[in-house]
Amino acid sequence: MGAVVGSAAGDALGAPFEFGLPGVYGARFPDGSGTMCGGGGWDPGEATDDTQMAVLVGESLLERGGLDLPDIFGRFRRWAAAGPKDIGLQTEDVLTSGDPWDLAAALHFQVNTRAAGNGSLMRATTSAVYFARAGRTATMDAARRIAALTHGDRAAWEGTAVFHELVRVALEGGDPLAAADDALAAVHADHRARWAVVLAPDRHPDDATEFNGAVWPCLGTALWALRTTGGFEQALGAAVDVGGDTDTVAAVTGGLAGAVYGAGAVPERWTRLLHVPLPGYGGRVLRAGDLETLALRLDGTAGINRPENYT
Repeated sequence: MGAVVGSAAGDALGAPFEFGLPGVYGARFPDGSGTMCGGGGWDPGEATDDTQMAVLVGESLLERGGLDLPDIFGRFRRWAAAGPKDIGLQTEDVLTSGDPWDLAAALHFQVNTRAAGNGSLMRATTSAVYFARAGRTATMDAARRIAALTHGDRAAWEGTAVFHELVRVALEGGDPLAAADDALAAVHADHRARWAVVLAPDRHPDDATEFNGAVWPCLGTALWALRTTGGFEQALGAAVDVGGDTDTVAAVTGGLAGAVYGAGAVPERWTRLLHVPLPGYGGRVLRAGDLETLALRLDGTAGINRPENYT
């Protein structure tokens, strides 16, 4: 519950500050006690495409009894066609191309040659919870497969796989920061050196060479926020205060920090306002309690007996 609700809370907390400069969140809340303030087209506590897509992934895993890639892609496509408030340009191009589910992302990558955005990472908490009990190999493989639905660049697959593994470690009571080297060893050899730089314990957001809408600085910032703070709220505040793609950076941070600190660490003043509209799905709006239920169902089934169930 901490991982799933924490990710959604980070998403909603960061949304009003998206594309802002560093330090804006801290200036708004100098006492360190932030609120779901809304702004930038978002109501207080309203989650963005990050959590909306995460919910679609989680519900597909539960309803299909495992990883049904065409089903996930179909849910994404239905959601995209409904005109969500926010959708990444790359993700939108892939989902609205009309190309088959197993070719759309690859065809997009062939044309654009750049597809290492954080759009597969932002939605990965629900699948990370579902596959955690299946072990490192299965959870990282599932992460890659889901990422590849919309992102043709393997860098995005590997970053999402690392996130899955770090959440798995945290849910088992381990330290995800200490597990980074083991996760790195399972990264594809062609991408290991780049991810080694991003996952290094002395990495700082200022070291990034790309905007944090890319997968590398997004995950790197989340780890930095977790490493340099002592609690869930502090970690999310640090993530948002970096500026840039604040909703996604905070969603990824919230997934990791929530797995570490648990659902009780997510402030009630945040969860009280938290809500997740689902465009294309009959006006459904999930609240914090719905996300908790989803998380428990994902953890309860876990896919442990079905790591091979890929269709």
